[in-house]
Amino acid sequence: MKKIVKNTTVVALSGVMAIGMLSGCGSKSIDGEKTVATVDGTDIPMGVVSLYARESQAQTVAMYKSFMGSAGNIWSQVVDEDAGTTYGEQAVGQFLGQVELMYIMKEKAADYGVEVTSDDETAIADAAAQFMQDNDEDTMKELAVSEDQVKTLLELETYRQRIYDPIRNEAEVNITDEEAQQSSFSYVSISISGDDLTDDDIATRKEQAQEILDKMKEDPTADMGETAKAVDDTYSGLTGTIFTNDSDDEDISNSYDDAVVEALRTLKDGEVYDELVETDTNVYVLRMDKVNDEDATASKKESLENTKRSNYYSETTQQWLDDAEITVNDKVLATLTITDDHSFTIKDTTADTSEDAGTDTAADTSEAADSEDSEAADSSEDTTAADDTEETDAAESTDSTDETAADESADSETASTDSADTAEETTEEN
Repeated sequence: MKKIVKNTTVVALSGVMAIGMLSGCGSKSIDGEKTVATVDGTDIPMGVVSLYARESQAQTVAMYKSFMGSAGNIWSQVVDEDAGTTYGEQAVGQFLGQVELMYIMKEKAADYGVEVTSDDETAIADAAAQFMQDNDEDTMKELAVSEDQVKTLLELETYRQRIYDPIRNEAEVNITDEEAQQSSFSYVSISISGDDLTDDDIATRKEQAQEILDKMKEDPTADMGETAKAVDDTYSGLTGTIFTNDSDDEDISNSYDDAVVEALRTLKDGEVYDELVETDTNVYVLRMDKVNDEDATASKKESLENTKRSNYYSETTQQWLDDAEITVNDKVLATLTITDDHSFTIKDTTADTSEDAGTDTAADTSEAADSEDSEAADSSEDTTAADDTEETDAAESTDSTDETAADESADSETASTDSADTAEETTEEN
């Protein structure tokens, strides 16, 4: 018998949404009571999708501003040249799909020992009532959501977050230490490709790379970064890791050029490769630091296991969607538009929840949906090209490719609405 998952926390909805409509822009009239989709016989009201989409929209913009300083015109960007589909139009369908999945998760929750208790329902009702109280009339008209629909969304998101780990834990994952073993190395990478480089430029760079190599061969323990800068202050030393051994597992692959990997695998701890390694784009000076880097290996093993569990979660939930009987009322869905000219923001203030519901919502319930974003970094970690240009290398060792998650998250569960323990103060941006 599966253990019942009774978290003492529920998803807390951001209390107030502030609407900002630029002049001349707005949304089509939304009827929150109309059915926008049906999942296995259960009708989904437009109000639930509208609220989820607007919180998702606001949080996506906040994420872009946090990572990039500005959201720009993200929603108007064309993502399908042939169809002329914008990111905003695509996002509407994605957000609906996430709501559809949550309805399916609710139905499957008991199979995973997941439930929402009467105490949870009380906390959800209190949060929904507070949300209705804190938002002004104009905001509620734009959201087209009723109090019952707010409660529905909170309940769905609570199920989603509680079922996340149980699904992932079903995955059979067996990564051996030998498969995960990491070799750490230091290197200098100098670009020898690009329209801005002449043949003389390339020749000069290769000569400089050889000079760095010669100095490192004289003293293999020298700081590679300082040695490189002594030749040209635009060069820098970098560090990275590779898989020590080959594997048939498609997730266990190196992001560096084969020539770099092959050269490194001939070295022992502290040895400098005797020659420059040249690829189509770069020339490398290489030193093996640790053939068996235990810390890097442990980290990589955990990353690989997370990747496989995340893949299992994605495959499982996608299969649920594929197997479900879903119909969409496109006419109703078309009333929901996401554009740069029709913006929503969430302003944070502190809000208390009941002790039974738990004030640790962010710690206990954000992990599930937010993990889906962070795991995207793990799945991309070993597929990032490491030798595109010298500037790319300077910003990107294989240990730092988790940064790519910021861009990818907008296409997955960027819009997790569990950022909570927040209430808001409504403002209008004109």
